Amino acid sequence: MPTIKLLYTNTDTTPAEQAGCRFGDKGTHTSRTMMLDELVQVLAATSPNAKRGDYAAAIIEENCLGKPTASTRRLTNQRLGELYGLDPSIAIFRVFRKLWEKDEKGRPLLVLLCALARDPLLAATADAVMQLQPGAEFLREPMRAGVRAAVGERLNDSILDKVVRNAASSWTQAGHLEGRALKIRRQVLPTSACAAFALYLAYLHGFRGFDLFSAGWVAVLDCPPAQGKDLALEAKRLGLLDIRIAGDILEINFSRLEQPT
Repeated sequence: MPTIKLLYTNTDTTPAEQAGCRFGDKGTHTSRTMMLDELVQVLAATSPNAKRGDYAAAIIEENCLGKPTASTRRLTNQRLGELYGLDPSIAIFRVFRKLWEKDEKGRPLLVLLCALARDPLLAATADAVMQLQPGAEFLREPMRAGVRAAVGERLNDSILDKVVRNAASSWTQAGHLEGRALKIRRQVLPTSACAAFALYLAYLHGFRGFDLFSAGWVAVLDCPPAQGKDLALEAKRLGLLDIRIAGDILEINFSRLEQPT
């Protein structure tokens, strides 16, 4: 089963950071989940070509989320911005929004991938979910230990428990967990657009060649390397990326994804 270590290599993180990925020991999951329902509403209320100011206006001025006060609207705008960028000048959000428009079925997994790239606290919980076999019961302590290892003593026990609750909710929203008090691991079904986004994120984090298909970004989709290759070829047929496989050589180009809508 994949581990969090497979999300990252030991290479320079500059390309990933320049594209909008975040590293460190801080994240939005100290106070929120990945906010899938709210993001769905915001994206429905804005154009695919929207700028950062347009997203802020939809949330704060037009109150597309129906928040009761201006302060909660501003805070929601801040938290969604932290998680996703909401700015086409940020490469991973630009790619995410393009794929969002093309693949309704894969949207929860697209959101999870973007949140994993933007919130190190959520990324620190991946082991606890991905090491479970489908049908197994989710236990909070392994997730808690994973977050503690990532942040050290920076978070007190109360906040650490809140991160675990929020992260468990996010994995439930994405489809990896099912249930409320008792959560059970379930297998998710990736689409070619999800695979394209996962491969893009893996590439940003230093994976190359066939190692892309065994990277944690693809494994998070419950997608073994052989299936990842098939989905990548389907993504090529859909015009999402360019890929060439010749023997033990793999060349992949993501310029189609990164182009503005």
